[in-house]
Amino acid sequence: MVRHGIAVFASVIFSTCTASADDTKTGSASNVTVVYEHQLPNVPGKSIKGVLVEYGPGGFSEAHTHPQSAFIYATVLEGSILSQVNDGPVKEYKAGENFSELPGDRHGVSKNGSDSKPAKLLAVFVVDSDQEDLVFPINK
Repeated sequence: MVRHGIAVFASVIFSTCTASADDTKTGSASNVTVVYEHQLPNVPGKSIKGVLVEYGPGGFSEAHTHPQSAFIYATVLEGSILSQVNDGPVKEYKAGENFSELPGDRHGVSKNGSDSKPAKLLAVFVVDSDQEDLVFPINK
């Protein structure tokens, strides 16, 4: 049921939103696009934002955090994604699988699980409405 709901949500936002932004802070061979943004009418000051993350073969995002107000639910749309949250193990998520991140989590690894095929994920943020930056690189 949840997978079907995410798939429907993804197809709706892909068909209605075309804005794209390549964020060079995200790493090698990746593209980040805000595909949906809407204030939550029953939660003043909060918004939902859908972010499509596309990794080319071997693509990755630098280690990062997200806003302290952000709760994130991500689903892999294509390929596989390797992910590490905080100091936990690196996990592989394949198309149709999902994971979440809590406010304050550190994302040490986020990368395409393949060096030959692309991968995509949809990250759905619930975040403060006035929050514009969604990714903060971790200085090593």
